[in-house]
Order: sequence, then C-alpha cells, then structure tokens
Amino acid sequence: MRKEKCVYLDYNATTPVLPEVLEVFSYYAYEEFGNPSSAHSKGKKARSALEEARGKLAEILSVKSGEIIFTSGGTESNHIALYGVITQFQRAHLLVSAFEHPSVLLPATKLLEKGYEVDFVFVSPEGYVDPDEVKKRLKPHTKLVSIMLANNEIGTIQDIREIVRICKEREILVHTDACQAVGKIEVNFEDLGVDLLSLAGHKVYALKGIGALIVKKGIKLEPLFLGGGQEGGLRAGTEPLPSILALSKACEIAIKNLEGERQRLLYLREKLYDGLKEIYPKLYRYGIPEKILPNTLTVSFVGQRGWEILEALPQICASTGSACHDRKGSHTLFALKVPEEIAQGTIRFSLGKYTTFEDIEYTLALFKEYFSK
Repeated sequence: MRKEKCVYLDYNATTPVLPEVLEVFSYYAYEEFGNPSSAHSKGKKARSALEEARGKLAEILSVKSGEIIFTSGGTESNHIALYGVITQFQRAHLLVSAFEHPSVLLPATKLLEKGYEVDFVFVSPEGYVDPDEVKKRLKPHTKLVSIMLANNEIGTIQDIREIVRICKEREILVHTDACQAVGKIEVNFEDLGVDLLSLAGHKVYALKGIGALIVKKGIKLEPLFLGGGQEGGLRAGTEPLPSILALSKACEIAIKNLEGERQRLLYLREKLYDGLKEIYPKLYRYGIPEKILPNTLTVSFVGQRGWEILEALPQICASTGSACHDRKGSHTLFALKVPEEIAQGTIRFSLGKYTTFEDIEYTLALFKEYFSK
C-alpha cells in the first residue's frame, strides 16, 4: 500500500530535531555524560562543556553568560519570570496582554487568586498590543509587565522596544516570551532592552524539555525549586547537559542563515496565501503581513469550520489554534474579538526548514480539490 504524502505545516507547534543537533545530544548522552557538579575529570569536562554552551548562546542573544538560566522549556521559564518577580512583594501589580501563551496567562491568574493585582491589556483586532494601552494600565506598584515578542497563533510581532521605553521611565521590569520568535527573526536581548526573556528548544529544532530564561544581571528572583543550587540558585536540579548542548547548537545553526531563511519562508508563505485566496476568495487574513513572523500564515475560511477542513485533509498537518488548545477554542481570537463566523474557520499554517515549494503546491492542490466538491 502506497503511503500518502503528508505535508507538515505546524512548525509553531514543534520542530523536528536537526541531525547535527541530535549528533551533539548523542555524544554528550553516551560519551561525555558526566554531572557538571562532580569534582572528578568527567564532571570537570561536563562543567566545561556546559559553560561553553552557555557562552555560545550568550553570544547569539547578546547577553552575558551569567544571565542565562537553563530550564525545562518555555513554560518553566515563564513561570520563573512571573512568580520570581511578583512573589517577592506583599503587594504587587502584574500587567500582561490578553493573548499571551497559557503558560503566562495561567500563572498570572493564579497570582490574582493569591491576592496580587493583575491586569490584562487589550489587543487590537489586527493582533497587536498598543504601547499606549500599556502605559494607561501602569500603577505606582506595578512590578512587572509581560508581553510576548511574537504571538504563537497568529504570528504578530509586538513593539517590545517601545513598551520597554515606557516601563523604564517608571523602573518597571519587562519580561517577554520569545519562544516563537527565536530562530525566526533576530532576537537581541540588549537591543530589545527587556529584563527577562524566555525561549524553548523544541521551537528551534532542538529537543523538547529544554529552554532558557535570560535574566538581566542584578535582577533578583525567587526560585520555584530549591535543591543543589544549580543555575545560580534559580533552577535546582542536575543540568540536562546533552539537551543544553543541543539547544546551543540549534541556535547556532539558526542564526547562520537567518536572513536567507526568512526570505525563503516569506516567499513560500505569500505563495500559499495567494493560492488559498484564489481558491477561496472569502479568505480572511490575521495581522499585518509586514509585522508577522515570516513562517506564519493564519487565515480564516469565512463561513467554514477549520477543524472540518483539516479532518477532511489528513495529508496536511496544520492547526486550528496553538497546539496547547487546538479545537478547544482560541483565547487569542477571543482577545481579538473575532466574530464567530470568522473564528470558526481559522487555520494556522506555520512553515519551517523542511518546507518546500512542492509542499506548497501540493497543499494548494488539495485545497482546490476540497473546495471544488
């Protein structure tokens, strides 16, 4: 029986591990597997490799080595950022956008239940946070503002620099969830000006279960876990050295041809959009094309149901929202106040390193056949 071709267009959900990255992981899993905290020769080699990886990642993101805390992924990084800042105070105000990832929204809600003040900034219908809205919501006791760099469902890139400028006037810390942005656009910690930044390995062709939180030097955080004092006392537990080395390698690969890959993905993305628009003229597009991640195309087949389309086209791996709540209703679209007729027809296509011109043509052919029935 011939296996039917499957086109993977869900890179915002997760990415495959690159062969070069897996090779690094395997070496440090099987050969140099020592515990970085051990005093013997294997431990010292592990410690050296750990700090080398930290140094490479620091160079890529324009941070100091000591500002990188390795975590289990974006969710943990976001938790450390929010809880780590807010729980130091008896009274504190936290400000987040209404369409953050659940790993920001849910900790924010939990902090609200614990008695802290939390506000949710409105998002424009196009999918952008207005820095002036952030400014209006600030209070004398605001301690942290958390706004994602790029939205995971519709790909809109936020004006973090202007938000930082506004917050710095009042000495308020700024955190950004950059999990979807790293590896797709240039992410320069120093240039952004933020105090805390989260990233996740499985979004950049590294492994699941590894990530990092960048913490600007001098910022004090309360740790979530207590133990052996690893990662500057902020993330206790033996460092997963193979995964950390793999993350560093993946980020190193990503920046080598960042602009070339951006242009390639932009071309394929727009070809996909133009083709879908021709097939289904009532197509609604989210965001401003010039201010969206180059790999992300989120559209609505107005009057249709996105999940029904994808069920009828099993050859296409795409999503009706983020992988965290696919088919459960999108809080992002709710935050944008998208009418039900548009929201229910939404599909997110996210392209990646292995997406080809032929994949786009094949996808368009399938959609053309579906809508011609």
